[in-house]
Amino acid sequence: MGYSFKGINLIIMRDKDFIAKVYTRQKELKISIEDINTFLNISNKNIENILNSNKSIKLLELLGLDNFGNEIVDIKTLKEKRAEEKALQVVSLVQDTSSLEKQGLEQEKIKKLLEETKQQFLTGEYKKNLWKK
Repeated sequence: MGYSFKGINLIIMRDKDFIAKVYTRQKELKISIEDINTFLNISNKNIENILNSNKSIKLLELLGLDNFGNEIVDIKTLKEKRAEEKALQVVSLVQDTSSLEKQGLEQEKIKKLLEETKQQFLTGEYKKNLWKK
């Protein structure tokens, strides 16, 4: 593996095994290349190109991997965290709408709605939208 410095970032020349680990992780999370590109705010690129760009650290964080392709966050935790983020976005929209109508939701109702929405992103009808931005 070769190393070079670019600013304060350490760039690691990726080998085939590393790239294979990243592709495997991407498939395990069921996140499409298109969703990765949207999430990282880049044009259509494949994983090798992303890893050779300045977005590589963000990609590895998204996939829960370290710089060597080792798991640092398990898949279940990554999916739950993302589902919580998505649920919060959805419930916030509902909360804002309710506030505008002067019908703010009670705290317990909000918690219940957050949990139900999270479950929909994990196992329900919103599952296919888990990694959509």
